[in-house]
Parts: sequence; structure tokens; C-alpha cells
Amino acid sequence: MTATDIAADERLLRRSVWRKILGRPELGSVVGAGAVFLFFSVVAGSFLQPSSLSTVLYAASTIGIMAVPVALLMIGGEFDLSAGVLVTTSALVSSMFSYQMTANVWVGVGVSLLVTLAIGAFNGFMLTRTKLPSFIITLGTFLMLTGLNLGFTKLISGTVSTKSIADMEGFESAKELFASQWSIGAVDLKVTILWWFALVAVATWILLRTRFGNWIFAVGGGADAARAVGVPVFRTKIGLYMGVAFAAWVSGQHLLFSFDVVQSGEGVGNELIYIIAAVIGGCLITGGYGSAIGSAVGAFIFGMTSKGIVYAEWNPDWFKFFLGAMLLLATLLNAWVRKRAEATA
Repeated sequence: MTATDIAADERLLRRSVWRKILGRPELGSVVGAGAVFLFFSVVAGSFLQPSSLSTVLYAASTIGIMAVPVALLMIGGEFDLSAGVLVTTSALVSSMFSYQMTANVWVGVGVSLLVTLAIGAFNGFMLTRTKLPSFIITLGTFLMLTGLNLGFTKLISGTVSTKSIADMEGFESAKELFASQWSIGAVDLKVTILWWFALVAVATWILLRTRFGNWIFAVGGGADAARAVGVPVFRTKIGLYMGVAFAAWVSGQHLLFSFDVVQSGEGVGNELIYIIAAVIGGCLITGGYGSAIGSAVGAFIFGMTSKGIVYAEWNPDWFKFFLGAMLLLATLLNAWVRKRAEATA
């Protein structure tokens, strides 16, 4: 092989640091997060207080826990519109099974995990077997779970909320894992922040360091082409939906052990917020591109905006407007960054 041949082989070319930065999916969201942080630092006097920042992190973590697996699913080229109500389903199963069976709370938590993972596997199985769009499959699951959540809760409890399980065995230890907090000086931090960071780290490792991560990108880039080179497309997609289900279980347990009871109508609409956080973080609607870190940044932007509006003493009705504006701006910025990266590659 001649020197000319080596120079022509782009796999052997070293990319500059700037090109590597431009090629990162989360670059646009990081720039946007910096802008949002500076904006609320100026307009909201209490935004930079440690207690305020801990509140922002907590709000971001409750979205970020779900945004991470939703981002991986989107990289794999699919959606999950049932993710929001699945969180509530997980909490309801834990609560009602524990209360009705008068069992240790941990038994209900374990049953909830199995049920939630089964629902995730159902979504993936139906998608791969029927070949219907994930929008249709998960919309159907969304509607079924919404009805089941309300119907079963009223059938068993007689109301739209569950009975309190705060006095049951195992409640305090479960609360320690899913809904505790610890103090650093005058700042209280929720355990969901640790769950969030752990999920981001694991998801990033999976995407960048494992064969399964390569399969996710391949499936999102083109399922037929991925199947042609030996990628187990069906198993990959089912695994991604079960990943969303696991995060929904974690979020559901946090919901339950934070408030002791669960309202059966909660969670509707949250699935769009998870998708928005992933898109703001750099995930493409078409699949094959994105990162777990980007979804974390998108969730952090959500947390800053939702709480920053409160600290600025604005009408909270403006929140959805800002969220929509950020979605459009982030999408445009991400598209510009990708074009620049491709142009300098």
C-alpha cells in the first residue's frame, strides 16, 4: 500500500479535537443548556442559590431517568408513547399488590418489576412481529394502560387513588432506596439524582463500549441493512423496550415511596416530555444518532426551565411555550452542528 493509498483511506486519518467536538450529538444541547443557565441566572435572582440548584437537579432527574432509555430507543429508530403511564402502572402494581396481599412491600416491588418488564417486552414483541409502526403499537399500549390504571384502582380501592402502605413492613427500607435524600451542608439532594447519573453512565458505556451499543446504532440507521450483516434486530428492539420499562419501574417506585399513595391518572403526557428531552439532547427522530449524555443535558434544560420560571416569578402558563421554543431551537442547532461536522469531516 502506497502513501497515497493510506492518505486516501479516511479510517486512518486523525481527526482534530475541534472535529471530534463538532461530531458529538450533545454539542447543541450543551450550548443551549449554557444559554438557559445564563438567562435564568440573570432574570431570576434566587436561581443560583444552592437550594434552588438542588431543586433544579431533582426536577431534571425525574425526567432524566426516563429520558435515558427513551433516547436509546430513539437511536434504535423507535418511540414509546406508553412510557409516561407505564411509570404510574409500576407504582400502582407495587402499592395494590402489597396492600391487598398484606405482603412485605418488597414483594410488591418485585412483582411490579416483573409486570413492568413484561409490558416492555410486549411492546417490543408486538413491534417486531406485526411490523406496525411503534407509534401505533405504543399508542395502543398507552390507551390500554390508561384504562387499566383507572379501572383496576377504582375496582380494588373504590377510589382513583391507592391506599397508604406507609405502615407496612419493608416500606422504610424501600423508601431509602427509591425516595430518600441526603444533606450536604444546607442543601438536600434526592436519591433520584444518583439513579439518573448511574443510568447515564451505564447507557453511555453500552452505546460506546459494547456490541449491543453497535447494534442499537445499526438498527436505527437501517434495520434491513443491520439484519443483513448479522445484527439481531428483534432482540435489540425488545431489549430497548425492556430498558424503558426498567426505568419506568424505578420512576414508579420513586413516585410511590415519595407520597405513600398513587393517583391512577398520573403520567399522561409525560411521554412527550421524555421524547422532547431526548430530541433536545441531539437524538434524531429518524434514529441512528444521539447519546445518553445528550438526553441528560436535555433533561437538565427541562429542569432549569420549569424551575427557573418559578424563581423568576413568571406565570407558569408560559412553561409550555418555552419548552416548545427550546425544542425547535435545539433541533435547528443540532441540524446545523451536524452539517458543520459533515462539512469538516
